[in-house]
Amino acid sequence: MDWKIELVPVPVSNVDASKAFYVDQVGFNADYDERISPELRFVQLTPPGSACSVVIGPGTTDMVPGTQRIQIVVPNAAEARQHLVDHGIEASDIAPLDWGTFVYFSDPDGNQWSLQELPEIAPTLPSDSS
Repeated sequence: MDWKIELVPVPVSNVDASKAFYVDQVGFNADYDERISPELRFVQLTPPGSACSVVIGPGTTDMVPGTQRIQIVVPNAAEARQHLVDHGIEASDIAPLDWGTFVYFSDPDGNQWSLQELPEIAPTLPSDSS
């Protein structure tokens, strides 16, 4: 049985400004934006190539804006950082660690994002059973 994470809430204080940040600056796809009721606006945004989206908008979470932390795997941390900087986002320096290379940034509310380039892992060979 597969269990797949498909949607993660991100608490924001200004939906339109946050949507613009994630779409126009970070590069997420705007999948859906609908006012379901006076209490619920559902804005679904997806990072390019991801099977998991984020949702912002009133009624989507009880979390306080600025308290979410999310990690995304990227093919190249340096290129991802450059994309962020080129689009006016303050990003950390590249942080090489044993478990990957990281870049960090925050959205306008202070929600924290980690971008991880996975380390090269040597393929394991089948053990010789003789």
